[in-house]
Amino acid sequence: MRQAIRKLEVLRYDPDTDSTPHFQSYEVPCQDDWVVLDAINYVKENLDRTLSYRWSCHMAVCGSCGMVVNGESVLACHAFLRDYPEKIRVEPLGNFAIERDLVVTIDDFVEKLRRVRPYIVSEKKRSVESGENLQSPEQLAVYKQYTDCINCLLCYSACPQYGLNDSFIGPAALALAHRYNLDSRDVGRSARADVVASNPGIWECSFVGACSEVCPKNVDPAASIQQMKIASTADYFMRFLMPWRKQ
Repeated sequence: MRQAIRKLEVLRYDPDTDSTPHFQSYEVPCQDDWVVLDAINYVKENLDRTLSYRWSCHMAVCGSCGMVVNGESVLACHAFLRDYPEKIRVEPLGNFAIERDLVVTIDDFVEKLRRVRPYIVSEKKRSVESGENLQSPEQLAVYKQYTDCINCLLCYSACPQYGLNDSFIGPAALALAHRYNLDSRDVGRSARADVVASNPGIWECSFVGACSEVCPKNVDPAASIQQMKIASTADYFMRFLMPWRKQ
């Protein structure tokens, strides 16, 4: 298989020794079928053992290897080198603090994900003995698209609103809230409303759509947020027209 020399410019930052991030260049012999993650692994294994980054499955499933490659937020295991020019610049995800090299701190996302209650809120407690909480295929189809999120955070890296307003809940967390709001087994929509249907929630989104453009699983978080805006607006008017109606 033909090998080609690729030039990688990788952002480096060691908080113990560096005052600011800087780029370091490497020349990597790459195979035709390599992805960016393969090239970074080559650097780690053969050229520079100090390089830090996250990865796990190499199958676009775990979401660990999100990076910015030539200005675009991508999964490094899903970005083929053949689709890029000879010189490739690799940076950590945008809009997050850099922990070290290509590793970012995701504590803010984890906290916001927790706030939207990304789990089924049942009307009454179910025991193991009661068996599965079944759904029809039609009920599953309503929200199935939003279950494909792998929390890779590419949408947060691409989202201009998250970059401008650190209180914004953000695309992935809101899309997952929508997933559970649409689940026929869930009754937690009103409990999530204080966070979801708030200014830091759906109303902060200006519908740029960058989150959906970079999503590797076609979750379309931008669409989920707009759907929640419509549902929230309907709820607002229904409270005046039918105040006795249970939300």
